[in-house]
Amino acid sequence: MEVITELEVYHAGELSVIGFGGREILDPLNLAECYDEIMSLIREYECHTLAIDFTGVQGIPSGLLGVLASVHRLRVDVHLYNPSRDVLDVLEITKLDRIFQTHHIEL
Repeated sequence: MEVITELEVYHAGELSVIGFGGREILDPLNLAECYDEIMSLIREYECHTLAIDFTGVQGIPSGLLGVLASVHRLRVDVHLYNPSRDVLDVLEITKLDRIFQTHHIEL
């Protein structure tokens, strides 16, 4: 597993998988670093699908939603795995549930 400042990259390629190391609250994230790391990953590996593991995450900063919307605007499919009920509520309120695919899997 490769550790990048704010993110953990589990797999890099056309399908890239990132996570947050099981952190419950993501408020202290450095969003500029997250954005830069994700964009670098997309460019370097010509990523077409970005899967994000939200296992254990209970809250996300609104800025992270902006980062993910930016990724989507690049025509990269964004899949969110194991988002909590709170995260799903935020996605529904912001109507981002219409552009991000969510999945629940047993780990």
